[in-house]
Amino acid sequence: MMNVLIVRPDGIGDLILSLPVASQLRQLLPGAKIGFLTSPITAPILEHHLDVDYVRTVRLTDPVSILRTAFADGVDAAVFLKPFRRLMWAAYLARVPIRVATGFRWYSVLANRRVFEHRSDFMRHESEYNVEMLTGLGLSPRAVSRPTLRMTEEERIGGEDRWRGLPRPHVVVHPGGCSARRWRPEHFRDLAVQLAHTGHGVVLTGNDSERIEFERDTLSTVVLPAGISNLMGCLSVRELMAVIANANVVVSGATGPAHLGSALGTPVVSLFDPRRNNLPVRWKPLGSGLVLRPDVPTCDKCIGAVCPYWDCLDRLTADQIATAVGHVAKGPTALTVLHL
Repeated sequence: MMNVLIVRPDGIGDLILSLPVASQLRQLLPGAKIGFLTSPITAPILEHHLDVDYVRTVRLTDPVSILRTAFADGVDAAVFLKPFRRLMWAAYLARVPIRVATGFRWYSVLANRRVFEHRSDFMRHESEYNVEMLTGLGLSPRAVSRPTLRMTEEERIGGEDRWRGLPRPHVVVHPGGCSARRWRPEHFRDLAVQLAHTGHGVVLTGNDSERIEFERDTLSTVVLPAGISNLMGCLSVRELMAVIANANVVVSGATGPAHLGSALGTPVVSLFDPRRNNLPVRWKPLGSGLVLRPDVPTCDKCIGAVCPYWDCLDRLTADQIATAVGHVAKGPTALTVLHL
């Protein structure tokens, strides 16, 4: 039985868009033992997944001696969906027999199965680039299907309890995120207030540092109305999943909760900034809903306040996002990208 370790120890969205690799391995390599090497923060997302047999965790700052142990205990093949140099060195030192990675970095010599495909062209979706790495195992990837996540009935009931007393439709509003430029916190606040005033139940989510920033910047002089529950800093990853699974819509930037929503079958309204490395063709959630982009030119790199379009995301208004939420809440449709 071949033991294959999929390596992707970074963000929530990155991990979710890696799940099609495990699913296709299950189909293309029957009997294989499939593992994931990921971060301690994202690892709980993989609990109960039918295509993942085991999970190992590392921090990218760990010493190589510790990183090396992640590739011990009979790993036959390590598939690096992103070429983390220190992890590739650790796998080399651990003498993993098959080491699959892209072939365009100077440290690609640490891999003995190299896949030569430029991701920098942004012509395909990240999940498609990911499954293409299976060619390094001599496999022929198939068309990508939507990633899915599994929850226990107890978790779903717990998530439902978080919405108790709030009207429907249920909308998760996630003001945080670090993988892309963000809509201003006060815009997220105004959206939440507007949704509550129009009869929606709103749950605010985010980690504790995001909670501190959000409350400092937006709630010092404002009291949230009834219909809004502020759960920022209160939820584990699995609890966040349960809240999202019981929502009708998730509103977030181009960040993890949008991908969680899609993988849990909840439609999304996701706000994408206009940078080239954040194009929806590469990073859109693989579910239903709307991706909204400001109608400004695509830029190669954010140059800050000197850019004439520095206010790019802030050109999207709370009214526009609320209208999008109302449209998506009526029922799931194929994901659509709109320029506003």
